[in-house]
This record gives sequence, structure tokens and C-alpha cells, in this order.
Amino acid sequence: MVAAQNMSHPGTNVSVIDLFDRSSSLQPLWKQVEGFKEAIYPIMQNAADGVHFICYSQGGLICRGILSTLPNHNVHSFISLSSPQAGQYGDTDYLKYLFPQFMKSNLFHFCYTGVGQRISICNYWKDPHHTDMYVNGSDYLALLNSERPNPNSTVWKKNFLRIKKLVLIGGPDDGVITPWQSSQFGFYNDNETVVEIKDQDLYLRDVFGLKTLNARGDLFLCSMAGVEHVKWHSNDTVFNTCIEKWLV
Repeated sequence: MVAAQNMSHPGTNVSVIDLFDRSSSLQPLWKQVEGFKEAIYPIMQNAADGVHFICYSQGGLICRGILSTLPNHNVHSFISLSSPQAGQYGDTDYLKYLFPQFMKSNLFHFCYTGVGQRISICNYWKDPHHTDMYVNGSDYLALLNSERPNPNSTVWKKNFLRIKKLVLIGGPDDGVITPWQSSQFGFYNDNETVVEIKDQDLYLRDVFGLKTLNARGDLFLCSMAGVEHVKWHSNDTVFNTCIEKWLV
């Protein structure tokens, strides 16, 4: 991806932030937000013309945390690359590896506890059959989405809306983000039927700015079949089709 970027935008400074790798990626998301914010802020300050965010997988949620809580950011395009923006609920290989004793149907017993919320995946685990427990127990996503009363919601929305474009990239063959439409703010209802972004309560009520972005003409969805989760950031077709045009 960086190579493709350098070819299409020669001379552009590309910074890959190398933090919270491997097992450290399981650290609570608010802790990761603070760490990334510290690393990214000097880059922003040195970029008079602003910066673009390309944020992959869990990183897309971390970037949202930064954009919501940093009042003077200068991010132009926020490109969310196969990120569980509306939450995650699926029996994936990743889940079985991390929580071998749990399935999607019973992980809520652990995730919506104080101990569970110290693990990143639980910060955005969203069980559509236990919505009340999610709202009360999620210390990250439920706050970002203002699904739980949040005294900072007005300020966070204003901060988030400083972006010029929001690009949501995902596809049906992802294999990890479940449902895959979560990468575009779609999610299951309590029948496990996917409700698309524009029928979601958080869009209809414009709780953090999705409807405003769409009204401005600054919300873009890019769906691509045939791309597995671990391939999004190295696929030239994804870059050429969904990303390159916004890096201006």
C-alpha cells in the first residue's frame, strides 16, 4: 500500500505508526487512542496542509477515537479500511483463538464486565441480543456512538465533523468483520438481519455526524468482493478504486 501510494503521490510523506503490535493490540482502546494521539499529533503539527488517515481494521475505531477527542485535528480524508465501525458479532477464527471457551452467543457474559473491557475486542463487541448490556457495559464503542449518554457527545461530534471526507471500505468476502457491513456502519438487529447505515438509529439521529457528512456530500462507501480481511491493505485494486482519489 505504501509503495502504491509513493508511486501515485511521489514526494508525499507517508507515516506508518508502529504501536500496539501483536498482543499489545489487545490493550483497551482508550489507552491505544492516547498512545496513537501522542505519536500522530506532532505529524499533524508539521503538516500545514493537513493529513489523511488510512486506518485498517481495529485501527479504524482507534482513529475515530482520535478524531472525536482531538479538537484541533487537521485530517482531510478519514479512510476506514475494513473496520468494525458498528461493532463485531461473529464466530470467527480470530474469536476462537482469543476466547476458545466462548462462542459469539455467550461472549457477552465476559465482554460486558470490567475485566472484559480491558481487552480491545470487548470494547467493540456488540451482541444484538443483549443490547442493554452492551450499552451499559461497553466503555468505548457505546460512548463513541452516543448509544450511552455521553456528556462529551456534542463536542466529539463537532471534532469528528472537522474531517472533509469519510470513506468506508469493506466487502462480503472479508471473513473477519461480522457482519461485513459493519465496515460501513451497517449492523444486525435482534433477528440478526443486517440493517444498513441509513436505517441505523445512529445515522437517523445524526449522533456523531454521519447524516451531516452525507448531506454535505462527504460520505462515501466503497464495497469490493473477493478481498479477505488480511489483504485489504496490500490490494492494488482496493487502493486504485477506493483510496487513491481521496489522497488529494
